[in-house]
Amino acid sequence: MKTALILGSTGLIGKQLLELLLLDSYYTTVKAVTRRPLNIQHPKLSNIVINFETLTEHYSQFQADDVFCCLGTTIKQAGTKQAFQNVDFEYPLETAKISKSLGASQYLLVSALGANKDSSIFYNQVKGKLEDALQSLNYDTLHIFRPSLLLGNRTEQRTGEDTAKIFYKLFGFLIPKKYKAIESDRVARAMLVHAKAQKKGFFLHESAEMQHF
Repeated sequence: MKTALILGSTGLIGKQLLELLLLDSYYTTVKAVTRRPLNIQHPKLSNIVINFETLTEHYSQFQADDVFCCLGTTIKQAGTKQAFQNVDFEYPLETAKISKSLGASQYLLVSALGANKDSSIFYNQVKGKLEDALQSLNYDTLHIFRPSLLLGNRTEQRTGEDTAKIFYKLFGFLIPKKYKAIESDRVARAMLVHAKAQKKGFFLHESAEMQHF
């Protein structure tokens, strides 16, 4: 009897991952942490509605075996660099610390292609810092997934991404596999498959590998 905890279940990857987790018999309970109530119901689903600014007040609710983090935004959406860092660094890391203290053994993170704490690009820098911080927590198992440009239907519009998607559709055959755009459902499936494998250690999954799922 396994319990999964998922953050970011209303996003592009998270929404598809939540559906997979609910359909798969491997997990008997799926806890989805959200800012607002989800509009779905399922016997396995426990929707934990919280204010992420007060994560520690919901301490006991973060108990799970496996933690899936699909949280992510853009600086434009967040409004400021600090707000972006809260979503893409502070919340995932704080959740990881709390869940580990409650017995979680496996953490699976959606990061980004190009993540590097020493990057001159703020977005990639924050992603890289989170990867390093999570490794320092010494989870039994840590999976980091670095997808390239994500293809799929977002609920919000991202003009830059939409333009890039058109480019990929026209000239994708010229782009090396490592940088090819990837369907979001492939990333979701890769996360579930690797979680169920229950291998111990640190694993980094680049975009090209996830194209096979």
